Amino acid sequence: MEAITIREIMEVVGGRMLGEFHDLDREITRVETDSRTIHEGSLFVPLSGERFDGHAYINAALEGGAAGCFTQRERESYLPGKFYIKVANTGRALRDLAKHYKSKFHIPFVALTGSVGKTTTKDMVAAVLGEKFKVLKTEGNLNNDIGVPMTLLRLNREHEIAVLELGMNHAGEIDYLSDIVEPDVALITNVGDSHIEFFGTREKILEAKSEIFHHAKKDCFVVLNGDDPLLRSLEPKLPFETVWCGGGEGLDYRASDIVSDGKSHMTCRVKTPRMEGTVEIPALGEHMIYPTLMAMAVGEHFGLTEKEIVDGVLHFAPTKMRMNIIHRADDITILNDTYNANPQSMRAAVEVLSNTKAEHKVAVLGDMFELGPLAPVLHAGVGEYLGKVGIDCLVAVGELAKHIYDAAKLSPLEEVYYCPDKESAHSVLDKVIRPHTTVLVKASRGMAFEDLVEYLKSITKEAE
Repeated sequence: MEAITIREIMEVVGGRMLGEFHDLDREITRVETDSRTIHEGSLFVPLSGERFDGHAYINAALEGGAAGCFTQRERESYLPGKFYIKVANTGRALRDLAKHYKSKFHIPFVALTGSVGKTTTKDMVAAVLGEKFKVLKTEGNLNNDIGVPMTLLRLNREHEIAVLELGMNHAGEIDYLSDIVEPDVALITNVGDSHIEFFGTREKILEAKSEIFHHAKKDCFVVLNGDDPLLRSLEPKLPFETVWCGGGEGLDYRASDIVSDGKSHMTCRVKTPRMEGTVEIPALGEHMIYPTLMAMAVGEHFGLTEKEIVDGVLHFAPTKMRMNIIHRADDITILNDTYNANPQSMRAAVEVLSNTKAEHKVAVLGDMFELGPLAPVLHAGVGEYLGKVGIDCLVAVGELAKHIYDAAKLSPLEEVYYCPDKESAHSVLDKVIRPHTTVLVKASRGMAFEDLVEYLKSITKEAE
C-alpha cells in the first residue's frame, strides 16, 4: 500500500477524530482487520457482524502496534498517541477508503464472477497477463465485501493491471462490489445452482451475476461462457463489446480436440480471432477449456502475443485445494478439490476422476450446502451420475451425502459406502485405498474435507 495521510483518510470516509490526537499528516501504509496479525503503524478496521464485533479488539490491536482505528462509537478512554476515527459504519468506511485509494491508480481492472470456476478463472487470467504485466490478483477467494476492498488496498505503483474475483450470496452484493471496482473488463464464468437457496431460480442468479455490469466502464470488454444458455440470453441486452468462449460452433474463442494424459495435463485445439493452434493446460478436466479460453480472450484484448498467452496458460497454478494433484507411492493419486462444492463443480470433478487412467477410481464426496429445498434431489443427481461415468467406488460422508449414497446404490457402482462423519470414514478409506488408485476428495467448505486429504496422506507413502 502506498502512503496515505490520516487527514485524507478522514476526508474520504467522512469521519471525525476522537480523543486528543492532532498529527493528521501522519502517514499510514497498511490497513488490517485482524487484531491477531497487526503490523506496526497500521490502521485497524474493527468489523461487526451478526456473531462478532471487532470493536472488542480495538485495544488489543492498538497495543499490538496499530497506529489507530476506525470506530462506530465513542470510547470510554483513549490510548495516548493513538488515533480514533469515528465513522457511521466501519465496513462502509473500509469500502469508501478502498474505492478512493483505487482511484489513484490509472490501470485496467478486470472483474469476474460466476457460479463455478471463479477462482480458477481468476488464477488463469492472472497467469496469462503475468507474462507481460505486473498483476495484482485476489488471493484465494477473498471475493466479498471485505476481501475486495482489502485486495485493492494492496495496490502499489508496480502494479500494471488488477484481476479481481467478485462473489455473492444474495442479490445486490455484486452491485456493491462492482461499484468499488468499476471494471474495464468483465467476465462471467457460468450460471449454476450455487446459492439457489437464497434465489429460488437460476434466472434470479443470472440477474444477480449481471450486476457486474452495473458500474462497468462504458467501453468495458465483456467475456462470457458461450455454452451457457442463460448467459446467451444476455446477448441482445449488453451494450458492450462482448466475446463468447466455449466448445460450441461459431464462438469467438473455441476449443476442440481435447486430449488428457489422465495424470496432470491436457491439450486442446483452440481457435481465436488472432490465432489457431494447440494449447497445453497443466490441469485436468474438460471444464478447464473455459478459464483457458477466457484468459486467452483477456490476453488478446491487452495485446499479448500468441507465445505470451500460450506460456501463460502453461504457467497456471491452481489455488490451494482446487483440484490439486498429489502423487503418492504405489501409483496412488489424490485429487484434492476440497475448497468448495456445488452440483456443477461436483460433476466436473467426478468427470476428471473418470477420465484418469487409474485402475481403481474412488470418489470421496460430502455435503453440498446452500441448496435449500433442492438439496436432496441435487445430491441424488450426483449419485446417479457416478454410475454413468465409470467410477469404481463411492465413499459418501455427511448428512446430505446420504442422498448421493442412496442414488449410487441403485447404480452399477461396485462399491458404495456411507459414513455419517469424517472420523467414521477412516476405516473405509483404509479398506478401499490400494495401489493404482486415484481418489477424488470433494465437499463444501464447511465440511473441512482437507482433514480427509491429510488422513489419506497419512495412510500412503510419499512418492520417490
